[in-house]
Amino acid sequence: MQPSKSRSRRLAQGFFALLLMVGGAGTTHASDHLDSPAVAADPRADIGDIYAWTDPAGKRLNLVMTIVGHSFSDKLAYVFHVDSGPAFGRTTTSTDITCRFASMTAADCRMGTLDRATGNAAGVTGLEGKAHRFRVFAGLRDDPFFNNVRGSRAAFNVAADALKAGTPKDAAGCVQFDAATRAKILDAWRHTDGGPAKNLLLGWTPASIVISVDLSAVNKGGPLLAVWGATVSPTRQVDRAGRPLTGNALLAPLAADAVSDKLKDDYNAATPATSARFVPAIQESLGLYDGYDGQCGNGLLGNTAQDIDLRYGELATLLADDRLWVNSASVTCTQLFAVERAAKGRETALARDCGGRAPTYSAVNAYRSLLAGGNPTGIDDGVNADELAPSNSVFPFLRPPGGVAKP
Repeated sequence: MQPSKSRSRRLAQGFFALLLMVGGAGTTHASDHLDSPAVAADPRADIGDIYAWTDPAGKRLNLVMTIVGHSFSDKLAYVFHVDSGPAFGRTTTSTDITCRFASMTAADCRMGTLDRATGNAAGVTGLEGKAHRFRVFAGLRDDPFFNNVRGSRAAFNVAADALKAGTPKDAAGCVQFDAATRAKILDAWRHTDGGPAKNLLLGWTPASIVISVDLSAVNKGGPLLAVWGATVSPTRQVDRAGRPLTGNALLAPLAADAVSDKLKDDYNAATPATSARFVPAIQESLGLYDGYDGQCGNGLLGNTAQDIDLRYGELATLLADDRLWVNSASVTCTQLFAVERAAKGRETALARDCGGRAPTYSAVNAYRSLLAGGNPTGIDDGVNADELAPSNSVFPFLRPPGGVAKP
């Protein structure tokens, strides 16, 4: 049965919202950007991206939080939460690193009672804590998030036309594009205005908090770390983020604005422990991704069950929790979702990967591809690296504004 005209229009509008949010449309730039009215009201509270990975020596956990507003607020706390445990999905201990700013050059960062760094953290070497357990940098930096936004928009136009024409969904919600439409979507995604792909985000320099902390200070519960960031006002948690895209791309894109906005505000105020109520909305969005390669049920942790809970429930639960999982016993960091895939997908080779999200990851392409086909490649927007190459090993990792592009 084909959907009604009204339903087709809602599907098309929802797909448009999904692709724009995935692509970072308009003047919003990061992967968790201006995703609800509350954070849009003060971009200094809006987390753009969270990064977490181990250093090559196996001694430190590196953390980055970018802020859309290009400055810090003296009324907010910027918090890195690091949960640790003996195995994936089981954390027993939590360590918070909280930074406050009287100005862009007056930082006060604390790791409980273990260490504290106060002063100007804007120098290239950062500011070391008094107990020498962590180092912090805070200032404008080039964000290594990259994306072919116009290609994403062009891909939407193809998908939207197909939805308007009545493209059906299977019983579990997977959109069933035909082969010609799928080819057109993927081709549009790899180009910008019909030519070579371009990164719309070249040169974007958000306010960035960079921390390098002793692993021994944050892995007391075990070697598996689960990282998420939050901005907190005196009265509430304003924003939260872990993995790229989850918070703004997968929450009720088919719903009316009022419904979607309320859901996103609730999501941002939640914690991983209180995230289960967002699973149904995420499940519906996963059905949209699942149709890109023409094989329903083959997305990450998916199956061929003709029931939305059975097919998408496990992945939706994982995404709603929204923490970056890092294997701190590994010094090799190559892939987004490596820890999750090793534990849940039984991909044993990934057991030696730290996972998390390092600045050099092509996170958006990997995220889309895993949701669509269960592999980190497959959907490619033609932009596979940042023009200002970041470092995974040299503090503060992200390039300064106006840095020299790589050859």
